[in-house]
Amino acid sequence: MDKEKNEQITFKIQRYNPEKGSEPHFQEFIVTSSRGMTILDGLIYIKENLDSTLAFRTSCRMAICGSCGMLINNYPHLACHTQIEEFHSSRLTIKPLPNLPIIKDLVVDLNPLFETHKSIKPYILRHDDKEMENPTAEFTLSPQGLEAFLQFTYCIKCGICISACPTSASDKFFTGPQALAQCYRYCADTRDEGEMERFSVIDTDHGVWHCHLAGACSEACPKGLDPALAIQLLKRQMVSRTVGLGKKELPASTVPPNTETKPKVPFPDFTVKGSK
Repeated sequence: MDKEKNEQITFKIQRYNPEKGSEPHFQEFIVTSSRGMTILDGLIYIKENLDSTLAFRTSCRMAICGSCGMLINNYPHLACHTQIEEFHSSRLTIKPLPNLPIIKDLVVDLNPLFETHKSIKPYILRHDDKEMENPTAEFTLSPQGLEAFLQFTYCIKCGICISACPTSASDKFFTGPQALAQCYRYCADTRDEGEMERFSVIDTDHGVWHCHLAGACSEACPKGLDPALAIQLLKRQMVSRTVGLGKKELPASTVPPNTETKPKVPFPDFTVKGSK
């Protein structure tokens, strides 16, 4: 494909409207592509100029919100983050993300993802209720402690890891790589004390042990996370706690109050002084 010239690209899009009782089918659109044009740009052009009924989800347009995940040429991508020229083809097949219910056209229902994510209690859990309810200071977190889980904080909940996961394809009750990776993120946090509460949620036939380590979730993640690694570290952590090979360290304490006083710095004179 000549990057300096406009190209006629065929968008073959899966359509589905449950309100009309139709079955999923494909519809083709011709889009004139220019250099730097993304898949999302093409979809917006189609919606604004060719077929206003086309349904897809989008928001930030900069790979932060995770709204525009879809299957492009049989691989999950964020449409806003993927340029047309990357495929070196004049034909693109676009379908909704697999392993998630379809609402309409390219829009999938992310509620199952959010509910599963919610089930692993994705927040700091502490036994000191008084401090949690009426905080007096922040909890300490060393650079080394942050490094242990930092990459997993970049999850944007786009659902792409679930769509790529072969276990999620065969087991609709599987906790999934997104929630399991976030479970490890909080269990590895030195400020947290809730690992046993989370273990009871994921230590099931459809939980962490059902991961086959295919690695497809890590390969597909648009933010470069490694959910497969998190799941294996989570397994190791659970086994260590069970057989007594490792003990959870005491949770981080609060930051001591800062008693240091600094001399006041005088304000500099105005660079432009008013006339007298």
